[in-house]
Amino acid sequence: MQRRHFVKLLSGATAVWSGAVWGQQPNHVRRIGVLMEGVETDPTYQSFLAAFVEGLRQLGWVEGPNLRIDVRWSASNAELARAYSAELVGLRPDVILAATTLNLTMIQQATNAIPVVFVAVADPVRQGFVSSMRQPGGNLTGFSLFEFSLGSKWIDLLKDVMPSLERVAVMFNPDTSPQTKYFMSAIKAEAPSLGVQVFPMPVRAFADIEPALASFAGQPNIGLILLPDIFLDLHASQISELVGRYRVPAIGTIAIWKQGVLMVYGNTVKLADQFRQSATYIDRILKGAKPSELPIQGADNYGLVINLATAKALGITVPHLLLANADEVIE
Repeated sequence: MQRRHFVKLLSGATAVWSGAVWGQQPNHVRRIGVLMEGVETDPTYQSFLAAFVEGLRQLGWVEGPNLRIDVRWSASNAELARAYSAELVGLRPDVILAATTLNLTMIQQATNAIPVVFVAVADPVRQGFVSSMRQPGGNLTGFSLFEFSLGSKWIDLLKDVMPSLERVAVMFNPDTSPQTKYFMSAIKAEAPSLGVQVFPMPVRAFADIEPALASFAGQPNIGLILLPDIFLDLHASQISELVGRYRVPAIGTIAIWKQGVLMVYGNTVKLADQFRQSATYIDRILKGAKPSELPIQGADNYGLVINLATAKALGITVPHLLLANADEVIE
């Protein structure tokens, strides 16, 4: 789905949003704003968008006959996310789909009236987006992806693999991961019991990553946690190569990391499935439901992936018990 397609769509008649149109029937042309993570040219993120559009199609919503979709791509850039949020709200859609915490934060700042469905957002209650999982309240609802308590599990796993672990760096981009402070709290709370020091490693541009890794790699008994962060995800292959070059044992949080770093521990839900499922909430809102009536759907299936090839390259022997408990082992 290309940007020029949506520009073309904008030239036709405009469906004006107001609270009253929630009850309209599906045969009216309705308008959805979508703020995607990533970049438009990335096939992975295009597949997420395609899953969402297919989910809508299966529910009877088809671009042209009864639906318009305006898509913007924030590209892990906070300023773009803010600008596109204002732009989408200005189009006055019937409902907005927001992917990731960064995008949802900007959308929330831009409107408290237009219904919003979110995906790939960590613990929306603790972040203050909604009142509760069962009764969100307000204009937001959607699909949660991570719990912040996972921070303690990531540092535990690194210690399990490397009993001599003394220092753990936590990489994140402060501009694209507003949720970092919650993960950091869990990591820092667990670290003293393991005899580990925690070092934040903020990186705001790709050029910051290699110097940060090079400096940290000079220390003994180290590990690295790669937080859930769209900026890191977009540069996963390059970061994995750098982590290998500087011989830093690292743990990632989603499957995109499993071919490059030592371990991955995180939610096993497929993001494409969340995007597809979000279409059901969009459908219900377009047919009259209010976001406050739709409970947040959590994702609580977690899995461990261990890359033995990376472990061998690092000279690490993974304990047999940990291998036995892994959901996937890459030889």
